[in-house]
Amino acid sequence: MDEEESNTRRKCPPKTTSFREIESGHSYQYHHQLLQNSYRLGYGFGLDFGFGYTNQYQTFPALLPLPPSLPLQLAVTPPFPPNQRFGSRTHFKKASRKQNNPLLATSSDSQYQDFSVPEEVEKKACLPSDKENGRNIVDAKRKSLLVARRPDSGGVEGKSITLLANHFLVQFDPSQKIFHYDVEISPNPSKEIARMIKGKLVEENSAVLSGALPVYDGRRTIYSPIEFQDDRLEFYIGLPVSVGEPVLPAVEMMNSPEKHQQHKIFRVNIKLVSKFDGKMLSSYLNKADDSTPLPQEYIHALDVVLRENPTEKCLATGRSFYSSSMGGEKEIGGGAVALKGFFQSLRPTQQGLALNVDFSVTAFHESIGVIPYLQKRLDFMHDISQEKSRSLTSEQKKQVEKALKNMRVFVCHRETVQRYRVYSLTEDVAENLWFPDRDGKILRLIKYFKDHYDYDVQYKNLPCLQISRRKPCYLPMELCVICEGQKFLGKLSDDQTAKILKMGCQKPRERKATIDSVMEGQEGPTSGGQGKEFKLQISREMTQLTGRILQPPKLKLGNGGHVRNLTPFRHDRQWNLLDSHVFEGTRVDRWAIISFGGTPDQKSSIQKFINQLSQRCEQLGIFLHRNTVVSPLFEPMHVLGNAKILESKLKKIHKSAFNNLQLLICVMERKHKGYADLKRIAETNIGIVSQCCLYPNLGKLSSQFLANLALKINAKVGGCTVALYNSLPSQIPRLQTR
Repeated sequence: MDEEESNTRRKCPPKTTSFREIESGHSYQYHHQLLQNSYRLGYGFGLDFGFGYTNQYQTFPALLPLPPSLPLQLAVTPPFPPNQRFGSRTHFKKASRKQNNPLLATSSDSQYQDFSVPEEVEKKACLPSDKENGRNIVDAKRKSLLVARRPDSGGVEGKSITLLANHFLVQFDPSQKIFHYDVEISPNPSKEIARMIKGKLVEENSAVLSGALPVYDGRRTIYSPIEFQDDRLEFYIGLPVSVGEPVLPAVEMMNSPEKHQQHKIFRVNIKLVSKFDGKMLSSYLNKADDSTPLPQEYIHALDVVLRENPTEKCLATGRSFYSSSMGGEKEIGGGAVALKGFFQSLRPTQQGLALNVDFSVTAFHESIGVIPYLQKRLDFMHDISQEKSRSLTSEQKKQVEKALKNMRVFVCHRETVQRYRVYSLTEDVAENLWFPDRDGKILRLIKYFKDHYDYDVQYKNLPCLQISRRKPCYLPMELCVICEGQKFLGKLSDDQTAKILKMGCQKPRERKATIDSVMEGQEGPTSGGQGKEFKLQISREMTQLTGRILQPPKLKLGNGGHVRNLTPFRHDRQWNLLDSHVFEGTRVDRWAIISFGGTPDQKSSIQKFINQLSQRCEQLGIFLHRNTVVSPLFEPMHVLGNAKILESKLKKIHKSAFNNLQLLICVMERKHKGYADLKRIAETNIGIVSQCCLYPNLGKLSSQFLANLALKINAKVGGCTVALYNSLPSQIPRLQTR
């Protein structure tokens, strides 16, 4: 197995455009970020379902056409009006506000004059001032930014075919106003608790909210299709303490009577921020005015509306939703389970507003007891149930704490379900823990559980869970269970990743059926009453597109010094190098091997590996000398963890080859975090081409593994595996090398 390939995503910083006020000479800077809509149009489905397998982890080009060239205007953002005030905090008294208040202006209420100049002409545009509303719009000098034009209408070559894209058109009413409210909840709750507060608030205060069914983004924003009775509202919502954060030490709450359940009070302040309609979005989609900017605020509001129903019925993670009702959960080992779900995002397209829905799989922590969870996740905990008196070393304790930190758990020895967050482990083991009760009396933890719950703590030599940042709140591990619905944030093992990938691989027909079931199901975006409240109509039929099946390209391979033509006519357009050579094989005379870790038997297979790799290279038309320039160097695995020692070892090998080493093959016992340092030092500090592989693959030495390794080596040292028979058109830009 090779560790070479990795994908990185780079974020571009926002650009800054300066606007200068001509009259006063003051400078203002407004930061505008050019938002790029990344279309997650994963899959095109042929109507006859005659295509091969697709992989959800590949990146596909956008299936839907992009809008034509539009000049992007860097609009001037007016400053907030001075001395703006709102009414008092009452439920029913209407706050006074000026007509055409800029904070509450719709797209139709207020229009600003827009100027655009070509790049070669500089023109100063004086924007009018609106002193009546307290607005002063500064003069500005701006330039148009043009979106690159589409090169053609999609091409003409190949056979046309009708495709289905996982996009569902959304119809909206441009005149429908949306009211944007800011929400502040104190004390600050989790997203889960915040949604419970919102639900209870809407249920108990329908009259004050004008009978509206608002939607909530889980943070600071509420969108409503109807204006509330007042611009500023204040509520007090009580929730059972069992669903909130602990307000008492755990042992004290356990001692409180079950029947007197405590409530936690949350203060909710709601304030009107703005209101807007969809006329600008309609104009943008209909291309009525090329200068119309993309109304991101309205699109975001509709996106929140369509996410409301899935959020209430599924586990929300980013833009994705997961539920056991979509196929159950599958254990993937290491204390993790895989859940199926779906991704959704609202995007503007040339066909109109479209909802992109896709199938998704991700890993969650398994909802089991903390002790069984640790037994599955950590190797040294496997036998802890048979050795209950065993204690942990300091290193083992660090690993346990890392696995449980910030995890949510609930206790299983009481009737009420009390949830806690794990902050750390106690310094002492359970047997040595003491705590003060409400009267200041010092109690021993083990004796406390025996006296109050008639429970004997079994794992006396294990630390307890610390569930408070500031004061001692202890819970024995054996009495805690992992809460359901917590995403697995750690790095998945190779075996776990393979199981996730296997669950995500579906044939086109199966994938289409899964997406259709989401759109028709109770957890999907089309269910619930939120869409109707905001006058949205979502199609349940996938968007149809026209695609083209291109003829396979004619390729060139090597054949004993001669060129061999190849056209991949297979239905999946694959080919192999059986009985063929690479188009251009290289010659590697000076190379070496370094080994990290490995058993004595594994190390003894190095010479066999050298012989078979050179033979496989020869079969492919690549020359790899049968002898290394220096004897294979064997180092312990921990060398990879020390960058200075690692660099000295690599320099030693390079110097032994008279500083003219062409290739260094690195064989590792297993994957290691020092791999990144190895590549950096070898290929940037020293300048050696490196190729890594793992000892488990050397035990098999299959022809396929050796061929893959040979092709990677050939490409890295300047060779070419395959070439196009016909050269690329001259108009395609090329990167010249010197």
